[in-house]
Amino acid sequence: MKIGIESNLLRSLFQNVYFINGTAYAGKSTAVKLLAERFDGVCCGENFHDALTDAIDPAHQPNLSYFQTMSGWQEFLNRPPKAYAAWIDGSSREAAEMEILLLIRLSQSGRPVFVDTNIPPDMLREISDFQHVAILLSPQSTSVDRFFDRPDPDKQFLLDQIHSAEDPEATLSNFLACIAEINSPERYRAFEESGFFVHVRDDRMTPEETMLLLARHFGLPDQTSQISDESSGGNPCQRPCNR
Repeated sequence: MKIGIESNLLRSLFQNVYFINGTAYAGKSTAVKLLAERFDGVCCGENFHDALTDAIDPAHQPNLSYFQTMSGWQEFLNRPPKAYAAWIDGSSREAAEMEILLLIRLSQSGRPVFVDTNIPPDMLREISDFQHVAILLSPQSTSVDRFFDRPDPDKQFLLDQIHSAEDPEATLSNFLACIAEINSPERYRAFEESGFFVHVRDDRMTPEETMLLLARHFGLPDQTSQISDESSGGNPCQRPCNR
């Protein structure tokens, strides 16, 4: 039996929860970290739902359990881009349930909670509202061209697996096509048209300025008056779009 929770109940609990979603390399993780530091909040970084990883199983979370059932990393890297994108979407919805469970508890801390979230926009519309959600975007080319720029262990592990493939060049090309698929113009446009606040990455803005921009959108106390027009820097996109 699957137990549902009415969305109005979750909205009432999540009045101090602020969600940031969007595309890769848009600055989501940095923004969440800086907001939590500035406002003495709880930082829920990328994949914070991993705290419940031990609870998942292939019958109930087939996408999140993929790493338990795949034949090996070459299968992972050489899947067709459409199949990879379907897996990402399925994983996001499974992870969303886990995030919501964790946020029910974290929202009771009395502190603001800042979330680098996997929860898709249609679900966010049910459990939150415009003032508590922000969408950060970056161009598709940035997401693909810079995917392996970060030195984090997961990406470097994947790069090692690509180098050990039978045909490293073909494997790299296929995997980057997968990354391009999940950062396609269509997906970008869906974020833009979601109805939430949208900010497009502008490298003329510092991470601090972006954080202040988000603080103003979220209506966080004792900050709005400190954010000057200059802090909005470089004519960023800060419009309410139907994301």
